[in-house]
Amino acid sequence: MARTISRRQTLAGLALVCATGQRAFAQAVDDPDPWPDLVHMFFNDAAIEEDRSLVSFEAPERAEDAALVPMSFSAKLPEGDKRRVVKLTLVIDQNPVPLAAAFTLGEKAGDTRISTRVRVNSYTNARVVAELSDGSLHMATRYIKASGGCSAPMVKSMDEALAELGQMKFRILPPTPEAPNEALLMVRHPNNSGLQMDQITHLYVPLFIVNRLRVWQGDQLLLSMEGGISISEDPNIRFAYRPNGAAVFRAEASDTEGHVFRAEWPAAPSDM
Repeated sequence: MARTISRRQTLAGLALVCATGQRAFAQAVDDPDPWPDLVHMFFNDAAIEEDRSLVSFEAPERAEDAALVPMSFSAKLPEGDKRRVVKLTLVIDQNPVPLAAAFTLGEKAGDTRISTRVRVNSYTNARVVAELSDGSLHMATRYIKASGGCSAPMVKSMDEALAELGQMKFRILPPTPEAPNEALLMVRHPNNSGLQMDQITHLYVPLFIVNRLRVWQGDQLLLSMEGGISISEDPNIRFAYRPNGAAVFRAEASDTEGHVFRAEWPAAPSDM
């Protein structure tokens, strides 16, 4: 059940926003609910069960910074359940390109906790849809109050961003009872949404995002991410994993301009 974020979908979403203007606040009461169309577009009209017993989703009710909204989600199967979590898809209903990211999990990835930071463009439902190995879809939903995240200006200048382009930082996090094995990966990248305006020229900054990210433990793929314009500047992914005895972690990221960035780190705790 393919749900990747194509360049055509991204550009179509951007064109729609440029034609209709940015939504700054909550949608009017009589606006149609976009979710049925999104189910058709991204999930082929498959049945999706709202299931918070299986899918956990944490996000702030009101965003402090609409361009950097933290979101954490996971899917946990009951003990003895032989299925596995295949994919976690993050959808932000009212964003210009609603499919924010799709995380495909390796067959032996283990736990499925993922955290990242996203842009939220207006008051909206955000959803995490977990696909299991039997093809069933399970969902958790959060309503978030935010405005203008997709058009918010970059924190750094473009010159600063390009000077660090593709640099990666990786950290194995201290264990906790809830998360004994977690790691954090950050990729330096402006992740321009295509909706941000240059404050000097008053022209839109062209679309320039990390559209694919993969992480391995040794030769074992842990996860791959297909990303869209909603992922924040300097993409930041925190994820759980099951140790397999490998000596290194590896990561590879690619962007919409064809750059490919690679790095590896020892599979032992260290500071970023």
